[in-house]
Amino acid sequence: MFRSLSLFNYRVWFIGALISNIGGWMQSTAQDWVVLTQLTDHDATAMGITMALQFGPPLVLVGVTGWVADRFDRRKLLMVTQSTLMLLAVAVGVLLLTHVMTLPMMWLFALGFGVANAFDAPVRQAFVSDVVARDYASNAVALNSASFNMARLIGPAIGGILIVLVGTGWMFLANAATFFAMLIALAVVRVHELVPRVRSLGTARLADGFRYVSHRPDLIVIFVMAFLLGAFGMNFPIFASTMALEFGQNADGYGLLSSVLAVGSLAGALLSARRDRARMRVVIYAAGGFGVVSLISSFMPIYLAYAAVLVLVGFCTVTMLTTANGYVQTTTDPTLRGRVLALYMAVIMGATPIGAPIAGWVATNLGPRAAIQLGAAAGLLACAIGASWVIASGRLHRDQERRFRLTMDETRPLRVLTPEDVADTASGATTLPLPERASTFTPRPTG
Repeated sequence: MFRSLSLFNYRVWFIGALISNIGGWMQSTAQDWVVLTQLTDHDATAMGITMALQFGPPLVLVGVTGWVADRFDRRKLLMVTQSTLMLLAVAVGVLLLTHVMTLPMMWLFALGFGVANAFDAPVRQAFVSDVVARDYASNAVALNSASFNMARLIGPAIGGILIVLVGTGWMFLANAATFFAMLIALAVVRVHELVPRVRSLGTARLADGFRYVSHRPDLIVIFVMAFLLGAFGMNFPIFASTMALEFGQNADGYGLLSSVLAVGSLAGALLSARRDRARMRVVIYAAGGFGVVSLISSFMPIYLAYAAVLVLVGFCTVTMLTTANGYVQTTTDPTLRGRVLALYMAVIMGATPIGAPIAGWVATNLGPRAAIQLGAAAGLLACAIGASWVIASGRLHRDQERRFRLTMDETRPLRVLTPEDVADTASGATTLPLPERASTFTPRPTG
């Protein structure tokens, strides 16, 4: 389960990311609470707009950010993006502590965070493939998710308590301090031990990632499912904060809900780390499970019951996203990985500008339970789309040993473009089989 941690570079990266992520979740909790309670009078729509501004840039800048991730030194790029995010956090913290911050200013800073993260996210995801060899990739992706959700478990709980004790401004400054952990990790990484980058033949073009994905029906299905959950199902700041208010809780109660969600998320990430390969069937099952447990959570009558069901919501969410991320990383050609990951991150993060304002409006006008039910419907629809593709592609068949058992064949060949075909804009396609194990996969058709 923890085999990637045997590598020095990955251990350093893991520790730095964990500390930085804790600060990030503290800041996220503070930002949501500031918009909802200090800059507005419990206006979930304004909160949705804030999320839209913060997560919109990855969608708008997807072509540029993916090209940058494939073209330049990722370690140096991360130093630039992490430093930028740190300076933005300092600025917001100072403005809050001096009582100068207004809602329009917060929206501008949210946009600034979004632009910086638009470049940071695909580079950070692709850098994992530079830190570990391909045999470790799936495990490293899952452990990254575990690190993220360990931080999600700790950060909101600490943030919620400290907001009550010292105020929101200090949360942004605390997050700024944690960026030093990531910058130090990037500085001490043994550069000579990084996996050599595979360069594209000829000139890398922004459209190559789009063209490559367009010839991968499995990736298209993954992207559509991720979009539905990202747009309507993963608006947890809106869901948790408005439900906390409905149950009569304060910032500490909201932070606790975020941490409870992370308990299930961490369990899902660790379970994903045990699997030898990211499988499409797990993505489909997890999407359906998300829809079911989200629907159940919307009917919980008391705070503690709602918190208990959130454990399952977090488990299903991270199981799906971690498996989908691992599937994309381990089945994408290395020469195009940055651009494909930029598309994937744009789908996940860029879906928020579409769904968050809608979820915020529903929560404000129809109540938070209706907003959660909208997300549940998106999860069930994503599951149906994935299952329909499996059936239509001929991958679902009856088990030969058990008459009433259906199995999914994930070794069935796919018709995809090779990197040379993409570079030459050729129309021909090459049939490449998906591997039974990622470590034996050649010639790497598509982090």
